[in-house]
Amino acid sequence: MMRSKDRIATAVRKPDGEIVVKTEPYQSLTVRRKALGLPILRGVVVFIEMLVIGIKTLNFSAEIAVEAIEKQEAEEKGEPVKATKEGGNQLYLWGTVLLGLVIGLGLFLALPIFLASLLGMERDALPFNLMAGAIRLTIFLAYVWVISQFSEFRRIFEYHGAEHKSIYAYEMGDDLTPEKAACHTRFHPRCGTSFILIVALFAIMVYTISDSIYAVVTGAAPEFFTRLGLHFSLLPVVAGTSYELLKLSGRTRDNALTKILIVPGLWLQKITTKEPSMDQLEVAIVALESSLGITDSKIQARKSAVS
Repeated sequence: MMRSKDRIATAVRKPDGEIVVKTEPYQSLTVRRKALGLPILRGVVVFIEMLVIGIKTLNFSAEIAVEAIEKQEAEEKGEPVKATKEGGNQLYLWGTVLLGLVIGLGLFLALPIFLASLLGMERDALPFNLMAGAIRLTIFLAYVWVISQFSEFRRIFEYHGAEHKSIYAYEMGDDLTPEKAACHTRFHPRCGTSFILIVALFAIMVYTISDSIYAVVTGAAPEFFTRLGLHFSLLPVVAGTSYELLKLSGRTRDNALTKILIVPGLWLQKITTKEPSMDQLEVAIVALESSLGITDSKIQARKSAVS
């Protein structure tokens, strides 16, 4: 899936080699509503928008997969192919995403606070949040590493690498071909996984300040549920500010200080991206070209090619 300022394009390769592309007009709420485009607030809006877009993308790719399976089964039985109902998996996907959010909040918000409290560190804001942050990062890194060991997720990470390489080729002014894209690095400073890492690190500072203010105002350190509610309420601030930091790193990536600051995110991409095949680069380029509105004839020619 690729997103430009005015289009969203999703490219999926079918079992027969054809690349199916779905392109839709897109304009962020941060552009349509000026108030939502304010710094920090726009990061929260974009996060929600990308969640919705992600659900639609998963639904589209699932429909293509189901359609291919049903077509193969029908051909084997000599029966007519039934049309796949668009949007049939939306309820399942929304439920999955909601469950994932609940589990994510439990693992990366509630559990670190609970474990740090068990260690008896709740009275001192800085040590407590350093420990909670360390636990949060450990859980995240362990989770990413474990799923990277499964072949299905490895393929996803290969497509992730194809996305980065094709975007780099476009940003560098190269021809959008798999051969040109393959020459570029798969590590990109504006990657979403870098965003997650920035959120985890920035949260330590924000939550340390909030806990300290609470202790000064009330005369006591926040208890577990109070701290959990306080940290949860500040998630939009953490996410919104982290989004601004990510955008800044992309604009100033040639700056010496920025190069140092983005190193942890690039290290993380050694896990979350893998070297893609030419076939995968081709799919990523079709999605990129479609999102940029490049002529349909060029996209159609590429769709018919199977490396």
